[in-house]
Amino acid sequence: MKLELLSPAKNYEQGREAINHGADAVYIGPAQFGARVAAGNSISDIEQLTQYAHQYHAKVFATINTLLFDHELDSAVQLIHQLYNVGVDALIMQDLGLLECDLPPIELHASTQTHNASVERVRFMEQVGFSRVILARETSLQQMQVIRQNTSVDLEAFVQGALCVSYSGQCYMSQYLNDRSGNRGCCGQPCRSKYDLYDEDGHLLRRGEHLLSLKDFSAAQQLEQMVDAGITSFKIEGRLKDMDYVKNVTAYYRQLLDNLMEHKNHCHPASSGRCQFFFTPDLEKTFNRGFTSYFLQERQPMATMSTQKSLGKKIGTVSNINKNNITIKSHETLTAGDGLCFFNTKGELEGFFVNHVHGLTFQPNRMPESLTVGTPLWRNNDQAFEKQMQGKTCSRKIDVNLSLCETDSGLKLSITDANGIEAWATCECAKELAQNPERATDQILKQLNKMGDTIFQVVNINNQCAQPYFLPAATLNELRRQAVANLMEQRLAYHMAHRGHCIPLDERQSNTTPYFASELDYRANVINTKCKDFYQRHGVAITEYGLEHTHDYNNKALMTTKYCLRYELGACLMGKNKTNNPTPLPQSQLYLRNNKNWFELHFDCKNCMMQIKLSSKSTLTNISENKHNSR
Repeated sequence: MKLELLSPAKNYEQGREAINHGADAVYIGPAQFGARVAAGNSISDIEQLTQYAHQYHAKVFATINTLLFDHELDSAVQLIHQLYNVGVDALIMQDLGLLECDLPPIELHASTQTHNASVERVRFMEQVGFSRVILARETSLQQMQVIRQNTSVDLEAFVQGALCVSYSGQCYMSQYLNDRSGNRGCCGQPCRSKYDLYDEDGHLLRRGEHLLSLKDFSAAQQLEQMVDAGITSFKIEGRLKDMDYVKNVTAYYRQLLDNLMEHKNHCHPASSGRCQFFFTPDLEKTFNRGFTSYFLQERQPMATMSTQKSLGKKIGTVSNINKNNITIKSHETLTAGDGLCFFNTKGELEGFFVNHVHGLTFQPNRMPESLTVGTPLWRNNDQAFEKQMQGKTCSRKIDVNLSLCETDSGLKLSITDANGIEAWATCECAKELAQNPERATDQILKQLNKMGDTIFQVVNINNQCAQPYFLPAATLNELRRQAVANLMEQRLAYHMAHRGHCIPLDERQSNTTPYFASELDYRANVINTKCKDFYQRHGVAITEYGLEHTHDYNNKALMTTKYCLRYELGACLMGKNKTNNPTPLPQSQLYLRNNKNWFELHFDCKNCMMQIKLSSKSTLTNISENKHNSR
């Protein structure tokens, strides 16, 4: 079984570094129709990335994972053909209307935006032509195992990165607030905003907190369990993150997977080459809001209500404060320029910079007034680590064996890589017996071993020449260079010959596999006629178009989430989360307010889910009046 580490590529440069740091595949967005508008790339840049990745038999996946209007379908299909022609290995897509279009024979992956949260949904996606399904982030280990037992499609799951509080593809809050659709690649991240929480009598329960902002996801401790549950592709979120994040997080999971595969003999990496790192990967040293394993094992507190910003790494506590200096208790080394932060007496994240350092005592650029002895400190700007990341951080090489032998008119050098791919080069040359055989043999080994800045490293050289010949360095160098070039050509050809394919259009259009529901509403995200045709062919009546098309938000769930605010505040109606310091919440209706916008919270306790809906005008009036009267 091949295990794939899948990393984000904001652009060619970050994609290249992801490959260098151990990614078996990267995902990148073209200039249009990707779920990250700010991370679009030209066809030429994507082609350059495919050429680089394919050297290692690593793959490049393109994201055409937005919903498409009718007038955009032709352009999207044309773009997909261009991506296929420049070597992209698979298409990550959301809009099922594309299945009705004349796509190239490119492998299709069902985006997490298609709401792959059940066995029935994953099985259906497999039956209609997807070779891989990207599971909803909310999927538990137990659900993964059940899905694996009932399907044969490749399963991909997230292992690291930011979390959407709503089920992916089922969030319409940004669309409602700013006409910026998350399903169209331009989410305004309203889940990271501050909200007030009210009861139905207008009483303010929580003021100005990030009530919907989640910690970042990390499955580092559950990686082996995910493998055992049937996951074969492990996805790192972060196409909007910086280069340090891509290098650091990719390297961290590369090491985890390599260590895991050492004692799982049936598991192998999905690409070629071994990585050597010149730094110690640490998830806490790049952007993070703290970590949660979300719903992998069991429901747990997962919000970061005090801030939506990066915390960095917790480094210790304050042990002494005087007029100009602060001393901390820590095992970390401080550096001038470090950025430190703490939660002040208002519960807000406050930060400052380190100016001068004397051991564990330092002078800040300003003395924080609310800082007290015993306060925990985090470092969210690590100068030494950032400087280290700007230098040479890794080397990824593919092992090769060389064999030198004679021909009637000269020499032949064969080269075989770790994948068993072989190439060779020959040259005509005079074979002069060496006067110093030992020195001549050393010269041959020395010159053939020089792989320079290629992606190869020699592990063995077999000199099969019958006699100890004197061979000029220039002859050996040219023979080696040509053999390496031929091997690279063979590797690229092998990769392209084994590229995945999708079901042809005529087979897709004749596929009438019944869907597991007879009708679907706005949550099916149908905004073009092709998508409607697709569902109708599979026995589904579309009762209404998606909200990007209708803009009808009344009585609609703007968010559907397994995250529960009652549970998070220790006030679960089912008594599942009794904390020592719960927020007293009435059992009646609850409301969120963001500026002038009011939303109702609906709790589906049977399924342990929460929905956020737009409040009615009468409700808003009552709450506003009660709020005014309670002052």
